Amino acid sequence: MLAKFQQLLGVFHEFRKDWRRPTVLLLLMQLAVPISFATWTALINNFSIERAAFTGVEIGFLQSLREVPGFLTVTIVFVLLLVREQTLAIVSICLLGIGVALTGFFPTVVGLYLTTVLMSTGAHYYAALRDSLAMQWSEKEDAPLLFGQLSAVKSFASLLAFIVIYICLDIAKIDMTWVYLIGGGISVAIALFCVLAFPHYPVKVEQNKQLVLRPRYWLFYALTMMYGARRQIFMVFASFMMVEKFGFSAANITLMFLFNALLNMVIAPKVGRLIAKWGERKALTLEYIGLIGVFVAYAFVEVAWIAVALYILDHMFFALGIAIKTYFQKIADPADIASTQGVSYSINHIIAIGIPAAFGFLWLISPAAVFLAGAAMAAISLVLARLIPHLPGPDNVAMVGPYRIRAGAAA
Repeated sequence: MLAKFQQLLGVFHEFRKDWRRPTVLLLLMQLAVPISFATWTALINNFSIERAAFTGVEIGFLQSLREVPGFLTVTIVFVLLLVREQTLAIVSICLLGIGVALTGFFPTVVGLYLTTVLMSTGAHYYAALRDSLAMQWSEKEDAPLLFGQLSAVKSFASLLAFIVIYICLDIAKIDMTWVYLIGGGISVAIALFCVLAFPHYPVKVEQNKQLVLRPRYWLFYALTMMYGARRQIFMVFASFMMVEKFGFSAANITLMFLFNALLNMVIAPKVGRLIAKWGERKALTLEYIGLIGVFVAYAFVEVAWIAVALYILDHMFFALGIAIKTYFQKIADPADIASTQGVSYSINHIIAIGIPAAFGFLWLISPAAVFLAGAAMAAISLVLARLIPHLPGPDNVAMVGPYRIRAGAAA
C-alpha cells in the first residue's frame, strides 16, 4: 500500500513538473484576460447608452481613450528596467480586472472614461508582453501553432464569459454592475494564482532595455499601423451598429459574441497551421481580400442576421492577423523582441487613437462612409502584404515583384 501511495505521489510530482512550463503559464494568463475584456465588450454599448445616454460621439471618444494606453505601450521598455516581463504581465492582468470590476459603479461619462483607461492600460500592456514572451518561449517553426493556441484559449475564455453573462442577464436578471464585478474579479483571481503557482522563467536571450526602432523593420511597422487602424472599425462601429441600427439587447450582443467565440475556438488552431503551411504572405493576402468584401457589405446591410454573419466572418479574417507577428519573429534580432513589441503597439495606435473619435462624428453623417473607409484601409494593407517575401528572414524583409529588398542585421 505504501509503495502504491509513493507511486501515486511520483506520478503527481511528474505531472506537477510537466504543467509548470512557460507555455502553460502563458496559456493560463491568456485565459484570464478575455474573461474581463469579454465582459466589458459585451456590456459597454448597452451600459453606456442606457446608463450614461451615450451617442456615437461619446462612444467614439471612449474608444479613442481606450486606445491611448496602447499608444503608450512604448513605455514598457522603461518599466522593464525595474520589473521582469513575466511579473509585469501578471500585474497588467490585475489592472485590467480591477478596471472592469469598477466599471459598473461609475455610470457617468467621466466615470466610464476613467475606468476604461485603467482597464485598457492593463489590456494593452499584457498584449504586448504576451506576444514578446510567446516569441521568446517558442521556436520559430512552433510560433504559428502557439499563437493559434493562444487565440483558441482566448475564444474559449470568451465563450465561457459570454455564457455566464447571458445567464446573468437573461435568466438570473442580475444587474450589469454586478456582472462587471464578477468578470473583473475572476481575472484578478487567476492572476494571483499565476503568481503563487509558477516560478519565474528565464528568457533565452537578454532583451534590449532601450527603445528599438530599426529601418529594416519598416514593413512590420506599416502592417501593424494599418492593422490597428482598420481594427477600430470592427471593434467600435460594427457592434455599435447592432445596438443602434438593429436594436440588439445586451443579451443579444452576448449571444452573437458567444457564437463568434465558439467558432473561433475551433478555427484558431487551424489558422496557426495554415500560416505555417502557406506562409505569411498568402495568409495576409487572404485576410485583406476578405476584409475588403466584409467592410463594403457592412456599408449597405439592412438585415440583422446578415449583419451578424458579416461580424462573425469579419472576426474569422482578423484571426489571420497573427501572421504579422510570425513575420516579425522571422526577421527580428531575438534581443529586439520585447522592445520592438512595445514600440509596435504604440505604432499600432498612432492612427487608432484618432479614428474612433473622428469617425464618431462621421457616423452621425453617414455610417456607410465609416465602413467604406475601413475597406480602403484593408486595401492599403493588401498592398503592404504583397511586399512580404515568400521566405522572410533577417536579410530578406521585403520584396517588390521579383526584386528582394535586403537589410543588414545592424540596420
